Amino acid sequence: MDADDVDARPGEAELHDEAGVVDDPRPLSQLGRDGILEVAIDFVDRNGLSQLTMRRLGAACGVEAMALYRYVHGRGDLLTGVVDHIIDRLYTDQLAARRQEDGWQDYLMRLAHGVRQIALRHPEVFPLVATQAPEAPWIRPPLRSLRWMESFLDTLISYGFDDASAVAAYRSYTTFLIGQLLLEVSARGAELHHEEAILEDSVRSSERSLADYPHLQRLQPMLSQDRSSAEFDEALEATLDRLELLLAGQ
Repeated sequence: MDADDVDARPGEAELHDEAGVVDDPRPLSQLGRDGILEVAIDFVDRNGLSQLTMRRLGAACGVEAMALYRYVHGRGDLLTGVVDHIIDRLYTDQLAARRQEDGWQDYLMRLAHGVRQIALRHPEVFPLVATQAPEAPWIRPPLRSLRWMESFLDTLISYGFDDASAVAAYRSYTTFLIGQLLLEVSARGAELHHEEAILEDSVRSSERSLADYPHLQRLQPMLSQDRSSAEFDEALEATLDRLELLLAGQ
């Protein structure tokens, strides 16, 4: 726990200077965990991830930092919750929207634009999406939401992809999507480095399991393989082929 997290409650002027709080914040009991996460997302959007501490978040909620620990168990749990909260919106809007008649290409197009919308709305938060999930740090490339990955794999398999092709599609699609969007948010001033504090503590992580994610369980050997060198060469070759077509079409 940071020393900054347990300081005494700041005065009213400090609350406004440090956190930009609303004039009449709701009681913490009315906010609950989801409300606290919404405040955290808004704080990061306005001030940047590096400025978010439990003390400042408490100020933004109108309470002492220690009062937050009933709802979030520390900075790692807070940031995991922030990512889950944002991805839950994506899940509702895009990931669960399986329209078999549209085909898998339409699904991937809608999903990509949904992820991009999140990245552009929350550029300071988005780099957290491209970090390791505490429950499955072996997934390559890393993505912090197991729900995202499970739904993605399940959908492709429902469209006729076998296990190997679904994993290959996950790798290629996620590498392109996350890489492209990290460049976009970086151009908007977001910091891309990741702090050690973003990972949940090992005790809470070890209590979790993959029981709710059968595809991830079954495909762990394939998803944990490091094929970055081969994938780099394949992506480079595909890019050169596309440039050749551009040259021929001049």
